[in-house]
Amino acid sequence: MTAASRERAMPLSIDVFWSFRSPYSYLATPRLVRFAAEYELDVKIRVVLPIAVRIPGFFDTVNPLWPPYLLRDTMRIAEYERIPYGWPRPDPIVQDFATRQVAREQPYIHRLTRLGVAASERGRGLPFVAEVSRAIWGGDVVGWHEGSHLADAAARAGLDLAELDGAIAAQRGRHDAVIAENQRALEIAGHWGVPTMVFAGEPFFGQDRLDLLLWRLRQHGLRPRKSE
Repeated sequence: MTAASRERAMPLSIDVFWSFRSPYSYLATPRLVRFAAEYELDVKIRVVLPIAVRIPGFFDTVNPLWPPYLLRDTMRIAEYERIPYGWPRPDPIVQDFATRQVAREQPYIHRLTRLGVAASERGRGLPFVAEVSRAIWGGDVVGWHEGSHLADAAARAGLDLAELDGAIAAQRGRHDAVIAENQRALEIAGHWGVPTMVFAGEPFFGQDRLDLLLWRLRQHGLRPRKSE
C-alpha cells in the first residue's frame, strides 16, 4: 500500500475545543455526534475551562447587552434544532448574575473539565460530553450534580464515573496540565472561544460554522461510513 493510499484509508480527524459552561458547545454537540456517526471522521474532544475562570475579571468589561442576547440566541437555536434546552440548575460556574461577579470557589467546573479529559483519554470524549451536557443543559434536571445524574450520563457514554474520579484523584495535577495544553493548542490554532473545531490547522469557531466545516472536510475526501 502506498503512502497516498494509506492516507486515503484513514478517517479524517478534527479537534473540538469545548467547554461545559458554553451553551453553544452544548448546542453544537448533537450535530458533531451525527457527523461522527454518518462519516468516517474522528472527533477528538479537547475540553478547556470557560472564560469566566480562565480570564479573571472578564465579565467586568462585557457589554451588558451580551448576556440577554446570548440567552435569546441560544433559546432560538435550540428551538430551531429541536434540542432540549434550559439554563443549568446549578450553573457550572458559580456567578452572581446581578453583579456578574464570579465566585472564587468553583465546586463544579474543575471537576467536570477534568472528567472530560479522563473521558477523552479513554476514547469516549464525544459521547461523554454529549451525555453529560444533556444532563446539565437539557432543562429537565434540577441538581444535575446530585444523586446519580452524572453517573448515569457517564454510563450511557460507556464509562464508570467512580473510575474516572478515582483516576483523577490518583494523578493530581496531570489532568489540569492537559486542560492547560488544550487551551494553548486552541490559541495556536487561531482562536480563544468555544466551540472551535480545528481541521488541518484551520479553526472554525461556533456552532454556526459546522456547515462550513463539513464543506471543508468534503473537499478533503470525507466519506460516509459504510452501512453494517
